[in-house]
Amino acid sequence: MAEEPSVFGPTLGILAHVRGENNNLLTEPFLDVCRSMLPVVDKFGSSMALVKSDVGGNIGRLDAKYATDTTSYYLLYDIVRKEVADKTAKNSNSCTNGLLWLTRAMDFLVELFRNLLVHPDWTMSQASNEAYAGTLKKWHGWMASAAFTVAMKLVPDRKKFYELLGGGNLNTDIETFVTTFAPILQENHNFLKSVGMDDLKAS
Repeated sequence: MAEEPSVFGPTLGILAHVRGENNNLLTEPFLDVCRSMLPVVDKFGSSMALVKSDVGGNIGRLDAKYATDTTSYYLLYDIVRKEVADKTAKNSNSCTNGLLWLTRAMDFLVELFRNLLVHPDWTMSQASNEAYAGTLKKWHGWMASAAFTVAMKLVPDRKKFYELLGGGNLNTDIETFVTTFAPILQENHNFLKSVGMDDLKAS
């Protein structure tokens, strides 16, 4: 009997279709990739409840905007371009802000899984803390930072966590996820930087 694929299976399937003509990022598949990470976040248990609600909220915000005009917002960055033109991009409830924080949350997850791959001797707490320090921490105020520090102490044991992620070629799947998704997230940052929107901090 074939082994069950890992929890990354759906994500890797969608990642293959995230670009359209001229290599542009497509709104719906990008949001679907992020959405497909929610079951992965679930495997962390209650420790990642903050990340899950943040990611879910930002996907919902972008989804709602996309649904208003699927033709105009077919390409991910066109949502941001419209808000920049309307001078609403800096609003805390803007889709631009949503994309920025969604990208940062995904940065954190990519970095966490990269740490698990590169450092087989690290505990989950160590991998999580290092990922947080390298991604989200500098953008968080002290309250969010304190909440995250507590959450990182609650992550499951590494061996148990790996069992929850499913079978198949788990390390290969993680590596494919990290190496495929990281450049897309970097592209988001480069674009947001080009319109002056990559350095917003949490209040």
